[in-house]
Amino acid sequence: MLNYKKVLKTDQFILRPIKEDDFEEMKELTKNDKVWTYFTSNLSKQEELLNWIKIAIKSIENEERLAFTIIDRKNDKIIGSTSLGNFSARDKRIEIGWTWLSESIQGTGINQIIKLILLKYCFEELHLERVESKTDVLNIAARKGLKKSGFIEEGILRSHTLLANGRR
Repeated sequence: MLNYKKVLKTDQFILRPIKEDDFEEMKELTKNDKVWTYFTSNLSKQEELLNWIKIAIKSIENEERLAFTIIDRKNDKIIGSTSLGNFSARDKRIEIGWTWLSESIQGTGINQIIKLILLKYCFEELHLERVESKTDVLNIAARKGLKKSGFIEEGILRSHTLLANGRR
């Protein structure tokens, strides 16, 4: 069963449930509105970021999604967020998603490390049989990153999600 209070720790990173106090540090990481092209919210807008955090907290309380804040242990700084959601105990399945990382660390391989931490938890502790992830078909960098993390592209969902920029 998914533990919605779970904290994952490695020598490099801590993934802990998101909290409202994270807003102050996160708002400094989310300022560039161009980063949110493929995201469902434009977190460069402080009110959207705060609302996104509040929804993530509520989803933890309702045991719908486990939203993590990602902390770099070498400097004890927040570097982003990721989540586990759409959990199905019956089907032994979960989705990794809702992920964003500070612009300064994008393309450094840290996203792959975070995905591997989550995959290890999902397969070795939760004993799941399937872990899913979705990204925008135009987000080539994310698609490549998912493949590097061991994900296999299965198809394209048409008009699945409304993005912050209004595109589906």
